[in-house]
Amino acid sequence: MATAAQGPLSLLWGWLWSERFWLPQNVTWADLEGPADGYGYPRGRHILSVFPLAAGIFFVRLLFERFIAKPCALHIGIEDSGPYQAQPNAILEKVFVSITKYPDKKRLEGLSKQLDWNVRKIQCWFRHRRNQDKPPTLTKFCESMWRFTFYLCIFCYGIRFLWSSPWFWDIRQCWHNYPFQPLSSGLYYYYIMELAFYWSLMFSQFTDIKRKDFLIMFVHHLVTIGLISFSYINNMVRAGTLIMCLHDVSDFLLEAAKLANYAKYQRLCDTLFVIFSAVFMVTRLGIYPFWILNTTLFESWEIIGPYASWWLLNGLLLTLQVLHVIWSYLIARIALKALIRGKVSKDDRSDVESSSEEEDVTTCTKSPCDSSSSNGANRVNGHMGGSYWAEE
Repeated sequence: MATAAQGPLSLLWGWLWSERFWLPQNVTWADLEGPADGYGYPRGRHILSVFPLAAGIFFVRLLFERFIAKPCALHIGIEDSGPYQAQPNAILEKVFVSITKYPDKKRLEGLSKQLDWNVRKIQCWFRHRRNQDKPPTLTKFCESMWRFTFYLCIFCYGIRFLWSSPWFWDIRQCWHNYPFQPLSSGLYYYYIMELAFYWSLMFSQFTDIKRKDFLIMFVHHLVTIGLISFSYINNMVRAGTLIMCLHDVSDFLLEAAKLANYAKYQRLCDTLFVIFSAVFMVTRLGIYPFWILNTTLFESWEIIGPYASWWLLNGLLLTLQVLHVIWSYLIARIALKALIRGKVSKDDRSDVESSSEEEDVTTCTKSPCDSSSSNGANRVNGHMGGSYWAEE
C-alpha cells in the first residue's frame, strides 16, 4: 500500500520539478548544482525561507503602526476616533442589513411615510450608516505609512543594487550565459525580501481595509508572488530585479499622496498625485511594455529560445500589463475629476463615500437631521471625514 501511495506522489513531484518545464533544452538541475560565486545558483528550497520572514515582516508592521505611525498621525492632528454613529432605528437597520444599503427613490418615499421622517433625513441616516462600517482615518494613515516606508526603503536598496549591475545598463545581459548566472548575496536578499513582503500582503489583505478593487488586488498579489517565485526558481532573477524596481518607484509615491490626503494637506496631495500619475504612466505603460516585455518576449527568444516555463512567465507578465491598463484607466478618471473639481477628491476604488456625498451629509446634518422628528429622534452631528481614496 505504501509503495502504491508513493507512486502517484513521486510522479507528481517529478512532474512539478520537471527539467523540461523549468529549464532550457540540454540543461538539467544537476548542472545548476555545481559551484558558483556568491550564493551559487537559485534553489527551489530557498523559497521556503520566505514564510517565516513574511510572518516576521507582519509582526514588524504591527510594531511600526503602533509605535511609529500612530504617534506621527496623532502629532499632525489625525484623531483617534471612528466615524459618527447613525442614530439607532430598527426599521432602517433592517432595510440596511437585509435589503439594500442604497435605497432608491421609491423605497425612500415609503420609509419616509412609515417613519414620518423627510426623505433628506433618511438619506442622511443611510450615508452615516454606510460610513459607520468604514475604518477611521487613523487606521488608514498607519497602513499607508507602513507601505510607504517599505516601498521607499526597498526601492532605494533596489536602485542602489541595480546601479552597479551590468544588466541595468544593457538589458540583454539578462540572457547572456543563461541560466548559468551566479546568485549574489545582494540579489538574493532583494528577491527574498520582496517575495516575503508580498506574502505578508496576501495574508493581511483579509484583515486590512477592504477596497472596491479587492479582487483585482488579490489577483495582483497572486500574479506577483507567482512571477517572483517562478523567475527565482528558473534563475530569471536579473529581469526580475528590473521589474520589481520599476514597480516600487511609483508605489511609494502613491502611498505618500495618500498620507498627505489623510493629513488634509490638499496641495501637497495634489502635487504628489500628479507626480505619481506621471511616473505610473511612464513606467507601467511605457518602460514596462517597451523595455521589459520587449526583452522577455523577443530578446530572450532570440538569445535562449522559448521553453515551457518561459511561456508561463511571459503569460504572467502580460497579465500584469492588463492590470496596469485597468489601473491607468482608474487613475485617468481621478485626474479628470481633479481637473474638473480643482483637487484630487477620491479614488474610484475608495472605501468611503465620495466628497460630493460628504457635502450632502454636512448639509443635511445642519438642517433635516438636526430637527426633531415626530418620534423624538436624536440630533446627529454634522461632521464627516474628508474624502479618501484607496490604494493602487
